[in-house]
Amino acid sequence: MPPAPATPPAPEGRGVFTMTDSPCVAVCSTLYDDVCRGCGRTAMEVAEWVFLSPEEKQVIWTRIRAEGYPRRKG
Repeated sequence: MPPAPATPPAPEGRGVFTMTDSPCVAVCSTLYDDVCRGCGRTAMEVAEWVFLSPEEKQVIWTRIRAEGYPRRKG
């Protein structure tokens, strides 16, 4: 049996992120520092997201939330 997600899934249509979801908000844009202005992840984190463990994703979610991401408008 797979482990339970870090937070319960959001009700459909509510637009709430959970820690196991990708933080992508379809605002894919980087400037000179390789950090996406939409989700706050580095290019490497975006590329490797599907291969990361739930714990690794949790670390990234914690960092990007502290930095004010994800942002729907860049």
